[in-house]
Amino acid sequence: MQDKSLDIIHAHARDGSRARDAFFEKNALELAAISRTIAASMVAGGKVLFCGNGGSAADAQHLAAEFVNRFLLERPPLPAIALTTDTSILTAISNDYHFHEVFVKQVKALGRSGDILVGISTSGGSDNINKALHQALELDMVTVGLTGKKGREPMQACCSHLLVVDEESTPIIQEVHIAAGHILCMLVDHYLFEKPQESKKGQGC
Repeated sequence: MQDKSLDIIHAHARDGSRARDAFFEKNALELAAISRTIAASMVAGGKVLFCGNGGSAADAQHLAAEFVNRFLLERPPLPAIALTTDTSILTAISNDYHFHEVFVKQVKALGRSGDILVGISTSGGSDNINKALHQALELDMVTVGLTGKKGREPMQACCSHLLVVDEESTPIIQEVHIAAGHILCMLVDHYLFEKPQESKKGQGC
């Protein structure tokens, strides 16, 4: 009997490669524009907040760490916070209010005009993410959404920038999301420390 494991591996790899290529082909200019916006915010004293649930919570924590520690360049730490990591805050808000409020209250406490909120939701239907994004807009923050095919409609009203992986497979969407996050880290470093003059050109905005 033929072992099907290699077929599964190669099929998943092909699906992931196809989704990744399609996403970057479609969203390259938008990624550059978001990166310039983040860089400009940080130059002005702003910061990036990240939020997500489940695997997307892990992505939020991962990307915040890349900014605060470093990505590829040796450079100063950059201000970023994952709203998914303080268990006392998360459980207190969930217990006293509702899980829908866990990110909204943190955005109210920490967000300022000109800051960035990145909300990550593969489905686009996470109420706690979308409520936080709406709250960020009310605070004059820039909102960035990362979602999958089904999330375009529910998230577009609350996002200044929306990056959609046009897929329905959660693992594939998540894999492309973290690749997009790495690109954002790379480009923010590029605009801040390698070619700051390029951040002022506004190409793709």
